[in-house]
Amino acid sequence: MTQDVSSDLSFEQALAELETIVTSLESGKAPLEDSITAYERGIALKKQCEKKLSEAQEKIEKITIGQDGQPKAEAFETE
Repeated sequence: MTQDVSSDLSFEQALAELETIVTSLESGKAPLEDSITAYERGIALKKQCEKKLSEAQEKIEKITIGQDGQPKAEAFETE
């Protein structure tokens, strides 16, 4: 079961905490129960980061010049 992550965390805060968890897990020094808890927290943080990135991507627009020579905004699509 994954832990809930506070939506008050910014993307940068969630990513920093996730990096700390990964470093801790990679060290292999934490007790098993602590590692499981940290892993579950990491999953929740990863999901939050993915959600925030998706939301940001939806807001991104690219500026183009129309045939009339005027700038216009249109959705930015990734390939």
